[in-house]
Amino acid sequence: MNMMTSLRHPAREARLVASTLALLFMVITLGGCETTGLAGLAGNSEDRANRLARNGEHAEAASIFIGLASEKVGTERDRLTLLAVEQWLDAGDVARAKNAFNSVSRPEPARMLAMWKTNSAALALYEGKADDALALLEPMSHTSLSTRDRLRVEALRADAWIQKQDPARAVELMTLRETWIDDRRGIEQNRKRLWQGLRVSSPQVLRRAAETATDPTVRGWLSIGSLAASTGQQGIGWSNGVMRWQEANADHPAIMVLGDLELPETLLLEYPRQIALLLPLSGRAAGAGKALQNGFLGAYFATAAGLDEQQTIRVYDVDREGGATAAYSTAVADGAEFVVGPLLKNNVMQLANDILVPVPVLTLNYLPDDALAPPGLYQFALAPEDEAASAAVRALDDGHTRAVALVPNNDWGRRVLTSFSTELEGLGGTLLDYRSYTPGAQDFSKDIENLMGLTGSVRRYQRMRANIGGGLQFDPRRRQDTDFIFLATDAATGRLLKAQLKFHYSGDLPVYSTSAVYSMDGRSNADLNGIMFADTPWVIDPQPWIATLPADFAEYWPDERRLSRLHAMGYDAYNLIAALFASRGTQMAEVDGATGTLFLDSNGRVHRRLAWAQYQGGEIVALPRMDSSGGPIRDISDEGEFMAPDDADESPWDLDLQEL
Repeated sequence: MNMMTSLRHPAREARLVASTLALLFMVITLGGCETTGLAGLAGNSEDRANRLARNGEHAEAASIFIGLASEKVGTERDRLTLLAVEQWLDAGDVARAKNAFNSVSRPEPARMLAMWKTNSAALALYEGKADDALALLEPMSHTSLSTRDRLRVEALRADAWIQKQDPARAVELMTLRETWIDDRRGIEQNRKRLWQGLRVSSPQVLRRAAETATDPTVRGWLSIGSLAASTGQQGIGWSNGVMRWQEANADHPAIMVLGDLELPETLLLEYPRQIALLLPLSGRAAGAGKALQNGFLGAYFATAAGLDEQQTIRVYDVDREGGATAAYSTAVADGAEFVVGPLLKNNVMQLANDILVPVPVLTLNYLPDDALAPPGLYQFALAPEDEAASAAVRALDDGHTRAVALVPNNDWGRRVLTSFSTELEGLGGTLLDYRSYTPGAQDFSKDIENLMGLTGSVRRYQRMRANIGGGLQFDPRRRQDTDFIFLATDAATGRLLKAQLKFHYSGDLPVYSTSAVYSMDGRSNADLNGIMFADTPWVIDPQPWIATLPADFAEYWPDERRLSRLHAMGYDAYNLIAALFASRGTQMAEVDGATGTLFLDSNGRVHRRLAWAQYQGGEIVALPRMDSSGGPIRDISDEGEFMAPDDADESPWDLDLQEL
């Protein structure tokens, strides 16, 4: 069964498509250089729209252009409409661009025809149809064009070749395009546009192209692009690789782009020469320990080529060493400069309670909230609390502020409920009510009816029937004050709950959940259609630099398929070492990791911002990322009794709970 299809979320028409790549249609350069040729043809309003376009405020520019078009007729209306389409495309608003473009017939004047064709090509690229775009653009490249149209054609041709996984051709086109630009700002934007295309290309494709390129400028772009795509522009491999690339390409045009990036002051990150990995490799948690070890070593081997000196990884079986404290002491005595682990919560507590931390350690689980971590002890976990908080943020980003929650009546359910409600209400949303269901049950009608206000609806009907007498036509009516449902469940129970929510007149409400609802058990997921959930990017939407790894791990360790989140955790644990080691207790720079965007809080805990997916047609479809959150501030509801969480489970690696 495919874990992810190439389908797009139907509510996100602006999501960019480029086969396995994302088409980063950042037409800053087009707004920056090309619209100036039309400035002055109309009044001050068109001048203002052009200035906004040059400043990258494309949506605002489009609004002005389309407003001017509404006041015109004939050819002038079409010209202004096509300018609006360009700006909406530059802003990523494909729906508006497409609607406006469809209102313009193929024009006759040469300049307007060029705009019409380039807009048509850009729309084709947004649909992932590079060949259709090139069919329009290639003939134009051999004809006489204004500078404005020439620049737009060549940029779109480069986009198409990026999409067709021929980055060398794209570099050649953008290098040639630069010769037609006569200002420094335009040249900078041209190079940044090329850089964005390379960053979302396949690292393997870039590497192969660099190996065969004969032109040193093209080879330099491809090699630094390959480094960026394979490392995500972070970690030891990136910093050391940039340093060596700059030494070999001192006068390369990409230096201008690298100068704008946030690189370490010395470029060369400090990193420990010997690392200890403390894991349970025997006993009941051996499977989880081995999956983490595989992910950790995978990240090491991916980075090893970027290290200037040999780095040693030593792995210790916590159980055979006599416990977490003994394993840590042995590792330090053996020369470890950084320790990763242990994994199980009771081992993490033992380590924190028994010793000071002479060598920094990154544990692979959290201490209880009331436990004080000693200096030098950092904590990293695939905590369901982060996923529940992410559900609150995502719902608010989607415009929903009033929630009801349905959670299991156990410790896990209480913990995710607390995290969800705290985040939701802290950002201005409201948890109207919640119910706890019994895990393992088959019928949740009573819980759903009470939560959705159906019980009161039935009682009102019964009273009316008693007072009036005789039969009455009756359709139960759920509560109308709810925007969405937070559903904490595993996949097996979720299939039942989703169907019963629909049966009880609540199937139209958006449903948000955690990664537990995606079990990767091979069963049909049609009953889960519509549910949105937070999960690791590794599982649902891997970044370009790790895009091939989930499949590789599944091939080499097929028995660990359901533990793939632990592969991602191990991968991130290794990459966190350099960031934590270099920070020396100060604020750590965010890491765009395989388990999410990682950041460090003031208590030494590493938290995650998650990726999102939705069940559609029984398959998993990745949803676009949302960067902002918010919502109007409302009074916190006092309906229902708030449930404080119990102490965390001693054994968080129970697959039935999906606490990964």
